[in-house]
Amino acid sequence: MIKHADRVYFGGDYNPDQWDEATIDEDMRLFKQAGINLVVLPVFSWAKLEPEENVYRFEWLDRLMDKFAEHDLKVGLATPTTAQPAWLSKKYPEVLPVDKQGRKRTHGMRVFFCVNSPKYRERAAAIAEQMAMRYAHHKNLVLWHVANEYGTYCYCPTCEKKFRVWLKNRYGTIENLNEQWHTAFWGRTVYDFDEIMLPTELNDDNKYYPAVNLDYMRFMTDSTIECFENEAKVLRRYNPDITIQTNISGHIEKLDQFKMTKHMDIVAWDNYPKPTDDKAFVACKHDLMRGLKGGESFMLQEQSPNQQNWQPFSKLKRPGEVRMLSYQAMAHGSDTCLFFQLRQSKAGEEMYHGAVISHAGHGNTRIFRECAQIGSELQKIGDAFIGGKTPARVGILFDWDTWWALEYAASYCLPSKNFNYIKKISKYHKALFDRNIPVDFVSVEADFAKYDLLVAPYLYMMKEGLAEKIYEFVNNGGSFVTTTLAGLVDENNKAVFGEYPGLLRDLLGIWVEETDALYQDEKNGMLMSGGMLSGNHYSCSFQCDRIHARKAQVLGVYEKDFYAKTPCLTVNTYGKGKAYYIGTEPDGSFLSDFLSLLCEEKQITAPYEAAPNVEITKRVTDSGEIVFVLNHNHEPAKVQLREDSFTDLITGQQVTGSTSVPAYDVMVLKKNG
Repeated sequence: MIKHADRVYFGGDYNPDQWDEATIDEDMRLFKQAGINLVVLPVFSWAKLEPEENVYRFEWLDRLMDKFAEHDLKVGLATPTTAQPAWLSKKYPEVLPVDKQGRKRTHGMRVFFCVNSPKYRERAAAIAEQMAMRYAHHKNLVLWHVANEYGTYCYCPTCEKKFRVWLKNRYGTIENLNEQWHTAFWGRTVYDFDEIMLPTELNDDNKYYPAVNLDYMRFMTDSTIECFENEAKVLRRYNPDITIQTNISGHIEKLDQFKMTKHMDIVAWDNYPKPTDDKAFVACKHDLMRGLKGGESFMLQEQSPNQQNWQPFSKLKRPGEVRMLSYQAMAHGSDTCLFFQLRQSKAGEEMYHGAVISHAGHGNTRIFRECAQIGSELQKIGDAFIGGKTPARVGILFDWDTWWALEYAASYCLPSKNFNYIKKISKYHKALFDRNIPVDFVSVEADFAKYDLLVAPYLYMMKEGLAEKIYEFVNNGGSFVTTTLAGLVDENNKAVFGEYPGLLRDLLGIWVEETDALYQDEKNGMLMSGGMLSGNHYSCSFQCDRIHARKAQVLGVYEKDFYAKTPCLTVNTYGKGKAYYIGTEPDGSFLSDFLSLLCEEKQITAPYEAAPNVEITKRVTDSGEIVFVLNHNHEPAKVQLREDSFTDLITGQQVTGSTSVPAYDVMVLKKNG
């Protein structure tokens, strides 16, 4: 959580270097009217703060910091290093990145620098130090925000040299690298680390050489961590008591966020859902963010108050939508509600991106009124759920190396090229979300013992020690679910030698002989032949494993093709627990029914019963329980709170028993007693 936070921080990115004094003064008035209590700046102001090397101009920011203090606005100060000044790119062109086509990029774009450039790091640390010297103990400073939306990959000579050093540290000898990468195939054997090239499109290794591409992605995560720490360690030195983070962009697949966020005090991310995204998919990403630091609360760093102008269609947020999205983030673990942006920009790429204060320049707009409503409500809520955790007995295993291997590094190796890791995993999350079952996303390093049900869809990569942890989990009484593609490779993307699913075959009690890829419009059927679902029929797609049940019990079989009547769903008892294998991609109705039965078996339930399309979550703090109720219906809906008694922190009303929630409305309930 944010250190010393005494409220939900409400506000967002502010770019006052665009405005004159009169406009800024008007913003102070409008911010107060909207209940805004935090501004984040100067994210893109490096050129203004350092117009030439070692020449600093902080007077304008000094005046603003004083003004914010006068108006009791807390400040999140960003190091402005996401957008280097033109003089830096011109004087030291080595800071500019090279793309995978081998093209040297020119100055202009944000996050357009090589994270491994010594000169970039030198100048970034220098301006971070200037800011820390000046503001580290400012009374209104509550957090440091390092750079912005890391994720640029670079293929320059500096990166190539560092990649070779990274590989030498990882593998020790060239002989071991050749063994782990299995360079004997296609005659790729190397005899010196200097013979290794980056996986660019100049040699197409980014497509056809899974091992090198996978290691390059790991290397870029480690390089980005170094780049972040290059500034963060400076900030910590001047005041270790201020929260330090950086925001995760919507392209979360680029960097291993489990590794990245170990170096941050709190997870922060930017939520920009597509207008067509299901509410469950948005919740899935929030739950993933909460899982990055083992269930700790996170920051909603950015969201749009209205349209997102860089999407293919700049759809307006519908009445009440920004409020619902804001409370959904807080319901799933956010301690903040922040926007990009507070005032709509005059020009540039995002001048039509939504803002709390539109180009109209006043508060008489629909969006300003909706944001002001949120601000007013959060003032009433205070610090009630700050740092609150979500108790969950179901874990979903998530792994960036597996994501990269399935979508990028091994995309030419798999039975089907049509793969979207997070979307496919989200189907399992949705089956639980729709029933308001709390879910944690967990890394392969996590302690599985706190869960009763562990779901591991598409567990393609079996890292060292993971199989043993899963065996122990099941042996001690846990229920484990995995699927097609499980256990096929080691962490260097080498296929297992022997029967699939490799190290998990004894746990699952099966042998997967081969896998059939289905066309996008092709379906098969699953006929349940055992257990509580016996006789039910479901459809399946994507791919179908041909499974031989060894010790496992067959719970379902395929309906057609040459493998009709062979297993598609199995269960094996192991120790005190059970291990399930789903050999295909089932439809949503199967996942809903199947996971519901497993939860019932373990007596895992929703916090409270509710009508369909009503979302309920619980956050627990040292001072009590907070229950969020979000009615996504366009008509009133019921929630059954049993005999528990609550105070609605928004309305102040006492609530218990069967309660009606107005259409498309929210309740934030503090449990009494």
